[in-house]
Amino acid sequence: MKITYYGHSCLGIEVNEVNILVDPFISANEKASHIDINTLKADYILLTHAHQDHVLDAEAIAKRTNAMIVSNFEITSHFEAMGLEVHPMNHGGSWDFEFGTVKYVTAIHTSSFADGTYGGQPGGFVIEGERKNIYIAGDTALTMDMKLIPMRLKLDLAILPIGDNFTMGVDDAIIASDFLQCDKIMGYHFDTFGYIEIDHEESKRKFFDKNKDLMLLGIGEGIEL
Repeated sequence: MKITYYGHSCLGIEVNEVNILVDPFISANEKASHIDINTLKADYILLTHAHQDHVLDAEAIAKRTNAMIVSNFEITSHFEAMGLEVHPMNHGGSWDFEFGTVKYVTAIHTSSFADGTYGGQPGGFVIEGERKNIYIAGDTALTMDMKLIPMRLKLDLAILPIGDNFTMGVDDAIIASDFLQCDKIMGYHFDTFGYIEIDHEESKRKFFDKNKDLMLLGIGEGIEL
């Protein structure tokens, strides 16, 4: 499993030669100006919620690649009306896709499209693929529901928002890693704009002091599990 960070909360995941894109917000992100959305591969696009900084480029990429959009019922209905292929989910539900199993899990946040249209309840994804298990939290506060995830499977990586203000920050993300029983964390949803700028070294140190590993990838950088 290969994971590439495209800035803010956008991820590229390659599993068994299947390409998954999560929360594509690239074209309006000045920090990701070197990423060309027209070159990105996508067989599936996973959307955690409807905010513009998570769905902005989904339509354009899905139309070019014929990717299937996977999200909650309200978001998939929105894109289905555009003639795009979708797979609706809701909290607690799982589905076996060609690349592995996806479970849609709780996130504590809000969800609406740029025009104010209701975007359903926000969520996160647990992905089981290529004998690796990852949790993509989406935009969320720290929540006790995170304790449910390790009751079902052992995570190899948790991808957590750490920018604070709109989501949990570093200190709550450390607690989240305890709840998740996962000490390997990839941070996202940070530095894109002023409200969520973080001190990288201090953030890494806080995790290190708790015997945990916080990875802060540069935009375009990737890791393999």
